Amino acid sequence: MSYVKTWATNEKLNKTELKKLEKDGLEIFEDIPAYAKNGFDSIPKEEWDLFKWAGLYLQRPKESGYFMMRVKVPSGVLNYEQIKALAGISKDYGRSIFDITTRQAIQFHWLTIEQIPDILERLQKVGLSTAGACGDITRNIIGNPLAGIDRDELFDTTPVVKEVFDYFERNEDFSNLPRKYKISISASIHNAGHAEINDVAFVPAIKELNGEIVKGFHVKVGGGLSAAPHLAQTLDVFVKKERVKDVAIGITTIFRDFGYREKRHRARLKFLVADWGVEKFKEKLLEYTGPLPEKGEEQTKDWNAGYFYGVHPQKQEGLNYIGFNVPVGRLDADEVFEIAEISKKYGNGEIRTCNSQNFIIPNVPNENVEALLNEKIFERITINPPKFTAYSVSCTGIEFCNLALVETKEKMRRVAEYLDKHVAIDVPVRIHMTGCPNSCGQRQIADIGVQGIKMKSKDKRMVEAFEIYVGGTLHDGGKFNEKLKGKVESSHLEPVLKDLLTYVAATKLPGESFYDYVNRVGIAPLQTELDHILGNLVESVSY
Repeated sequence: MSYVKTWATNEKLNKTELKKLEKDGLEIFEDIPAYAKNGFDSIPKEEWDLFKWAGLYLQRPKESGYFMMRVKVPSGVLNYEQIKALAGISKDYGRSIFDITTRQAIQFHWLTIEQIPDILERLQKVGLSTAGACGDITRNIIGNPLAGIDRDELFDTTPVVKEVFDYFERNEDFSNLPRKYKISISASIHNAGHAEINDVAFVPAIKELNGEIVKGFHVKVGGGLSAAPHLAQTLDVFVKKERVKDVAIGITTIFRDFGYREKRHRARLKFLVADWGVEKFKEKLLEYTGPLPEKGEEQTKDWNAGYFYGVHPQKQEGLNYIGFNVPVGRLDADEVFEIAEISKKYGNGEIRTCNSQNFIIPNVPNENVEALLNEKIFERITINPPKFTAYSVSCTGIEFCNLALVETKEKMRRVAEYLDKHVAIDVPVRIHMTGCPNSCGQRQIADIGVQGIKMKSKDKRMVEAFEIYVGGTLHDGGKFNEKLKGKVESSHLEPVLKDLLTYVAATKLPGESFYDYVNRVGIAPLQTELDHILGNLVESVSY
């Protein structure tokens, strides 16, 4: 460690910060072998949270000693050996559950402390890491899963992502941040990196410098979701590709040294940016980086929400990438093994994970496309999924997560399946389900966001329920969805959404997107319709 913890003398530090002053989170890696040898009961309870720095959370209930593990996958790019290693870990230790997250990472469940050393060794052998996948540290760097093959990218961001990722990997100068810290780096003109909801996002831009048009980045700072969502704001700087690491270090240093550490719920970078404003933030950044050109012309054209279904030509002549749907992001280990072999047989052995919880098989020659698509596994995992299944996202939920209030993963799958059977609509409708206000399911950016709560039933029991939000997007700078009044008991969610969407389908314009519809009519008609639906539901239940 080569920096001074300037905040160490702050008498108002929260308990987590005081603990981090005693022991850096990354030091948990040194303790894992002994804990694995002596069993879960040997781990002091006050050490449980430190496992986050190793990408590990204790599942619900914590006392049972089972861990969830996240594995970082920068930009979602995995090679054949990595895919096989991940599938093997899932099969051998994780009850064959293989989840793709909304940050392009891979998530396992049901791991025990005794298994962790072997898992970490397997990951290290194939160049994968869990360090910083959770905790107050730089998380997985997300980006364009089509990096290097995308006809619509300004340039290939693969080397840029690798340079930044490698710098922060297990870097103890930046392992004690005020809270989690999320970076996005993408040169996709379709905002594949979800720029506006990241702490820091590098987005494609051009600028004329010395008479030459230079391709590089603009920088957005201060995005994030949870209970107090903020959209990232653009700094007035232009960053050449070779300066991205310097700028990332500068911004991360500002967050480390000036971010708030008194109250955990106000410790994200978004609160510092909101209080300082982008002009002051830029001035401080230039103290670390030296002069940077003013911003140029951003090249983002629209937002694809991380969806790439179907067969698409790559920038490399004769090659294609193929986008598949994974319902709510959950695969079985045997499916992953089979996908790995298929990707090697028909492509180059790669798969690319998407922040929509889906995946892509790239580098498939024209002559191999038909044979690949005829593989039996692609009946469930398909390039042409039913409309609602295709655009459904879910967090982990109460099945494993200690923060969740409701079950989400299977619930979202059933909701989508039900809507596919009962609702006809001419445009995709993105539905995101999250089990608590922390919003791992990213409900704020969905057409329809569904957030889990607890409510009293008619017989005064506390039951699982949901609140409904409408009209979210990250197009054109972004807009978070708005809450409709009313609580929907979990058992009634499917018919309520069916009736609401049937109303939308009957009142929207042909080809009008859900977001454009809400933007045109406002939420008042939807609120009136939801009130009507819930009123009928109460009468029906009473009867």
